[in-house]
Amino acid sequence: MTTTTTVAAAARSARRRPSGLGKVLLRRLTHAAVVVAGVVCLTFIIARQLPGDEAVTAAGARATPEQLAAARARLGLDDPLPVQLWHYLTGLVQGDLGTSLHTRQPVLEDLKRALPASLELVGSAMILAVLIGLPLGVTAARFAKRRTDLAVRTGSMLLVSVPVFWLALAMQLLLSTRLGWFPVAGEYDRSLDSTSPLTIYTNITAVDALITGNWPILFSTLHHLVLPALVVAAYPIGVVAQMTRAALIEESQQDHARMERALGFRPLEILLRFSLRPAIGPVLTLLALVFAYTLVNSVLVEAIFNWPGIGTYTADAIRSVDTPAIAGVTLVIALVYVLGNLAVDVAQIAIDPRTRKS
Repeated sequence: MTTTTTVAAAARSARRRPSGLGKVLLRRLTHAAVVVAGVVCLTFIIARQLPGDEAVTAAGARATPEQLAAARARLGLDDPLPVQLWHYLTGLVQGDLGTSLHTRQPVLEDLKRALPASLELVGSAMILAVLIGLPLGVTAARFAKRRTDLAVRTGSMLLVSVPVFWLALAMQLLLSTRLGWFPVAGEYDRSLDSTSPLTIYTNITAVDALITGNWPILFSTLHHLVLPALVVAAYPIGVVAQMTRAALIEESQQDHARMERALGFRPLEILLRFSLRPAIGPVLTLLALVFAYTLVNSVLVEAIFNWPGIGTYTADAIRSVDTPAIAGVTLVIALVYVLGNLAVDVAQIAIDPRTRKS
């Protein structure tokens, strides 16, 4: 009877305790919340110290002193900085990111229109990075210290080090202006708006065109997407290839790889069948970091290719000292970074349960 009671109590206690995955997710979410709160506070404080006067931007360059005073009072600029920060944080909790001084629209509404276009561009680039960078890394590891390895390492080093704006201009000049293979700029052929109007559901043009069966706009969008996606993908391809190579070479030096070679498995089979799975964890972690970096790095690419994403919106916000827009963009990028890392943590745990203890 005593044993039965003890077992039942242990079972109830186990049901109340979160699972191993639940504990990890709870710890990661707590850490993510602290990071986002820190980023929000720092961004707001730094934005308030930037050169320029928000009141002038809001009221206009020819505003009278009375109009400037009214703009200051409306924006709360006369309040102490802690009070301004408190008002900003309480607004964020209610989903209010403020009003853009440049577009005169709520920042949240602006971001709802701009962010999907950037995710379309950066997401396409990350898919290219995985499809191209991963096989390159495996090939370099398979032929380590040979000419193929040297070629892959040299090529990936060039992709990582070349300035993104130079690559964008070079590809635009060669593949668009000289050869005419791809459009110079834009998201899709705007003349299609009159013949094949697009129904908006997600604000991601390719997805909306696909789910509504709007093939002319879908093909035009994919055609316009090739060049900017390749330019944005250059850095991630180089980083993924190098990281995959290093992780696979390290894994091929472990005891299990020696045993597999002794058992007669071929080198490529050992890499793909036994070494790739434990080596993919660091690559996934790297992808989350590269995704956030690429989202920020796409500002110049979007400006060069006239892509209507968050990069173009950020460039306009910086030029006009639009503090609410700058703070909103920073918050969104921080959230993307944190959520990306969280997704990678979950993926790593699913692939390798040993990472729950880290």
